[in-house]
Amino acid sequence: MTGTGAASPGPVRVAADGAGLTLDGRAWWPAGMNAYQLGTDWSINRGCGGQVDLDRYFSLLPPKTLTRFNAFQSLAINKHTGALDFTALDRVFAAAQRHGQLLIPVLTAQDGACEDDVFKQRDWYVDGWQRVASGAVMSFADWVDTAVQRWRGSPVVAAWELVGEPETSVCPGGDCSFANRVCPEDAARVLRAFVDQAGDRVRRLDPGRLITLGSTGGGQCGTAGEDYAYVGASPNVDVLQYHDYHADGVPLPGDRWNGLAVRIRQARALHKPLLVAEIGQSAGGGLSLTARAVDVAAKIAGQRAAGTAGALLWSFVPDPRANEQTYDIGAGDPLFAVLGSDNTVGVPGD
Repeated sequence: MTGTGAASPGPVRVAADGAGLTLDGRAWWPAGMNAYQLGTDWSINRGCGGQVDLDRYFSLLPPKTLTRFNAFQSLAINKHTGALDFTALDRVFAAAQRHGQLLIPVLTAQDGACEDDVFKQRDWYVDGWQRVASGAVMSFADWVDTAVQRWRGSPVVAAWELVGEPETSVCPGGDCSFANRVCPEDAARVLRAFVDQAGDRVRRLDPGRLITLGSTGGGQCGTAGEDYAYVGASPNVDVLQYHDYHADGVPLPGDRWNGLAVRIRQARALHKPLLVAEIGQSAGGGLSLTARAVDVAAKIAGQRAAGTAGALLWSFVPDPRANEQTYDIGAGDPLFAVLGSDNTVGVPGD
């Protein structure tokens, strides 16, 4: 399918409040997966990682769980013609619907990976998102409109994610390595203004659907300390996020300024749920997959008890590198059994 037609808004199945998420009116605690590569189709687009057998992937998941994936403009551009071609991304939504699964489409990413490979700095969040980037067909603003209008009719869209891991830093001399970035004084205000404006585009086109920003939550520029709550208080952010790495087996990582426990308290004060949208732990290359699964199970149990609204693992790949230490999760990984135990819809007696 290569057209650009808009769909009418579909049923809103997922809702949120301070107590968590609901699916079809029932309490829902999704234990799911990141699978950023789902939109890759080497016959059509330039891809983003390996090509995934969509039916096989969705059949591996417990029923009615959640997958976060890249729905970038670059994956809707035909590499042969340079024109918009939605075939590969349409297949993701269709496959999820066939298998009764839910999706969070991520509309762009901070680091530019699989797009223009340009790290987004402060100026992008000011007005660069309204201009056409190199290799793109339209601005990010227009991509938001296009993507939301195209897939808002799908019953599998749990939430729209604006930017994966946003930060409004500046890169002196064009060097965007972590050590070289500078955080300007207005970083939080710039990010909040972006969320208010970009989120409003989503809200007007798909009323009632949840919106999430994609914040890492670990003290990044624009969301450090109390700025996390300031940005998260936007009326166009319904679900807050935290991304959990480098704390194997520890349920509540981080410090007293930017740790997960702080983020849970801030989310409660805002009366919004907090999704741990990335949990990454290395395995392979001599590190046991089974041991990783035990650690992740303990982490999820502790986070859930502390008040989180769900957990998504990083990351499914079709070609896990067994001889290297990576975050890869392949089809036979024992982490799928963990998801089967933790994903729940409804509570006893509901």
